[in-house]
Amino acid sequence: METFSPQGTCSRQILFKVDDNGILQDLKFLGGCTGALQVLARFAIGKPIAEIIDICDGIKCKNETSCPEQLALALRQYIERKQNEALGISNEPRHRRGHPRTLPTH
Repeated sequence: METFSPQGTCSRQILFKVDDNGILQDLKFLGGCTGALQVLARFAIGKPIAEIIDICDGIKCKNETSCPEQLALALRQYIERKQNEALGISNEPRHRRGHPRTLPTH
């Protein structure tokens, strides 16, 4: 399962699974409006993630976002990560000469 930490919503985490054809196979929200999010999951499972993004993008609840909009963001980031992996592009930060950057401790 993929995990995403939404910002500005009552839900604390979104868990989802996408198959190799881009179809959402599983979706769970931790926290938030349980009934509404269960309905969203039931409607979304089995659909192409591009369609879910189109439906959920732009829905506002509070804090100028919503759980559906955060799901759209999570799925967009998932697509971007998969495309980068296919191109051999790492999402990990690059460090000079292969050495990890050491952050100062205070």
